[in-house]
Amino acid sequence: MNKYIVIKLISIVFVFGLFSKCTKIEENLYDHLGANYPENDAQIANLSVNAYKEMQSFIDDNGWWFLAQEISSDEMCGPTRASDWFDGGKWLDMHQHNWSNDNEGVNRMWSAFWGGITVSNQTLDLMRKLDQSEAIKLKMAEVETLRSFYYYLLIDNYGDVPYLTTAEFAGDFAPTKVDREIIFDSLVNTVERNLPFLKAKNNKLMATRYMGFALLAKLYLNSEVYTGMPQWEKSGQYCDSLIINSPYVLANDVKSPFVTENENSVETIFSISFDEDNAQGFRLHMRTLHYQHNLTFDMPVGPWNGFAVVPTHFDTYEDVDLRKDAHFIYGPQYAVDGSDIIESITLVPLNIDPYLPALYMAEGEYTPAQIRTTGARIRKYEIKKGAKENLSNDFPLFRLSDFYLMKAEVEIRLGRSGDEWVNPIRERAGVTAYSGCTLNQLFEERGREMFVEGHRRQDQIRFGKWEQSWWEKEAHGPEKNTFPIPQWAIDGNPNLGN
Repeated sequence: MNKYIVIKLISIVFVFGLFSKCTKIEENLYDHLGANYPENDAQIANLSVNAYKEMQSFIDDNGWWFLAQEISSDEMCGPTRASDWFDGGKWLDMHQHNWSNDNEGVNRMWSAFWGGITVSNQTLDLMRKLDQSEAIKLKMAEVETLRSFYYYLLIDNYGDVPYLTTAEFAGDFAPTKVDREIIFDSLVNTVERNLPFLKAKNNKLMATRYMGFALLAKLYLNSEVYTGMPQWEKSGQYCDSLIINSPYVLANDVKSPFVTENENSVETIFSISFDEDNAQGFRLHMRTLHYQHNLTFDMPVGPWNGFAVVPTHFDTYEDVDLRKDAHFIYGPQYAVDGSDIIESITLVPLNIDPYLPALYMAEGEYTPAQIRTTGARIRKYEIKKGAKENLSNDFPLFRLSDFYLMKAEVEIRLGRSGDEWVNPIRERAGVTAYSGCTLNQLFEERGREMFVEGHRRQDQIRFGKWEQSWWEKEAHGPEKNTFPIPQWAIDGNPNLGN
């Protein structure tokens, strides 16, 4: 018997066959199960591997979660630069909230979330058929918590959706949508029920008890958005579980959580593991760096000169804020040997103007320098010398700094002071501590600290900023607070359009 059982990953077409009339799902395995499987702890531990692998697509355009959270926000955009980066208008539409239910991001993010949910359910279905040893029960608690994380992202982005806890169905099956409030209640009940069975260990790549605390803190923090009822105290209690009695501490500097070898970061709670060769899918540097920044970082590949920082977000950083230079690339640019980089079209030394003049820069309306060299670029995640097309930096989904700021938010919303929790973040960044931090100040501080970590869209909605206008995005109503279910999914199952 093969040492490992590998649950066959479902194709996108098959996953979304769940949303058309379908017959019983056949669970395909690459190997047979021996009568005594699983035979040891290593085999039990391996049962959940494929459920975690579904997160690998979240950061780039195969899964779109990170892109949708950040490009739709007031901190990052994908500007059209003459003939570059129009791509059918998908980047413009995402930033200006003009998406439809046939937008690439809307489609692929839906697929990515359901991929994680479905593989988690397949894994649970498999384990239910095994002898219910203590080790199997613990593993089931872990996978149920991971599935709850996928569902948290799904309801956060799409609102009312089907709620499935198995991948096995008999006869015709066309699921209907469930109210987000009902799913929320089930998620918090599931995670809280499983907390005693999750491992209380510092493993950043698995659903531990600390990851469970983090997930519950996030769910309760956004309870008013999801259910109409705020639950600030509960969110604060789970923040306390991470701040007061956990293996995590704030890093001493603003850069270390994001270096290439960041798998041992003292403040990362839950992350996606990436490797430039063996676990690819993190290409933010390729999307943001100027075409000739390969000379700065001695890269064997040429970047694509795309993503930039929204100018109004750039201006929220004081010059003394250590995060300003840690997060952004702007000003004169030099090769790795210290020499000037001569821009290939303007034929002058490359100088990145941090102020992007427009989201759409048509040739003839803007100069070549404006088109090619404006907009601060992003370097929060270390771009090591010799970086390849994919980064090896792990991506932090839950990080302790976030929960300090969440604790501050909870305290302020409850009429108390949040200074105790926000000021350690500000002091580390080299800026003056607050005395009586307001909600608006806290919102801006979250933007500076949590920049490009996938939280901004959610924060803007919770703070009531999402519907407002900013830079080149117009105001709108609450209809854009969630993304629409893709048209192709509705075509397969009309229940999803109701």
